[in-house]
Amino acid sequence: MKTPTINRQSGVTLVELLVAMVLSLILGAAVVTTFTNNSRSFNQDESILHMQDDARQALNEIAFDISMAGNYAELLLPSAVVPDGSLTLGTDCGPGLPNWMLLTRNALTGDNFSIWALDNATAGAASARHSCIAGSEFEDGTDVVAVKRVAGGRVATPLAGRTYLRTNGTVGLLYKAPFPVAPAIPVVAPSSDWEFRSNVYYIRNFANTAGDGIPTLCKKALQGSPPSSGTECLATGIEDLQIEYGIDTTDNGNPNIYLPNPTLAQLQTVVAARITLLARTIDPDTLYDNDKTYSLSNAPDYTPADNFHRRVFSTTVGIQNIRSLNDMGF
Repeated sequence: MKTPTINRQSGVTLVELLVAMVLSLILGAAVVTTFTNNSRSFNQDESILHMQDDARQALNEIAFDISMAGNYAELLLPSAVVPDGSLTLGTDCGPGLPNWMLLTRNALTGDNFSIWALDNATAGAASARHSCIAGSEFEDGTDVVAVKRVAGGRVATPLAGRTYLRTNGTVGLLYKAPFPVAPAIPVVAPSSDWEFRSNVYYIRNFANTAGDGIPTLCKKALQGSPPSSGTECLATGIEDLQIEYGIDTTDNGNPNIYLPNPTLAQLQTVVAARITLLARTIDPDTLYDNDKTYSLSNAPDYTPADNFHRRVFSTTVGIQNIRSLNDMGF
């Protein structure tokens, strides 16, 4: 008796193949989606961290500079600082007074120029006050602040072409190194040299190329030989700078009122400053809608309605050197 032979089919059916393909597509789509979301989240976090680091660094720099306004080494009075007759500027940055970036005071009025404010300026007002700021580069509606001081340490060997203050504690001469053979005023030894700083902070409406639309915190700084106003930028993505100034109205060394738009006369008794920056990421996040409203000092409320992440950074600093002058009755 013969045993019947049974033929068994090997492989998979068409239905099984289709099911496997569908499952593979679903799994592949899930992997791609997860990778895309993780990549987007990583890029977003990286962009926000970069914005925060830049903004904090910029805030620290401008805060330190403002806190040191009016520091002229061992000299107590800005009136004791005299520019040498041979010291001139290639490009100035003032309101029409010759060599304004070198002036610590107005010789006619006696006003101290260690710190000077401009509130919520238009492009025209900014360039009228500070000639080195072109109206086409200025971000309308932001503050401008000018600060003059010396750097924090004595200089052993002044570098040729740079601007220094030589003082013996009684008089001080601003000069371009090397020290002039026949200075405008004698500075009797023992004396010391300090590098002179003159900075004007403002918001520029571009980062690297005019029209790129990336707001940037910059400053016009005294640099080069001959001394001249040049541009140095601190951080990209800074949309607004707002400063409120603590004015001492009772001569007790403490701020009694904070003003966003003080006059030059009121700035003679400034003892503190509240500094606020509004920063945004450089690149937009297409899956994020920023419908928040930002209220900074006396600037108009701002609702961007775009795809950029933003943060507000703020700090308050004392202005010790001007406070000391007030305490002494100057």
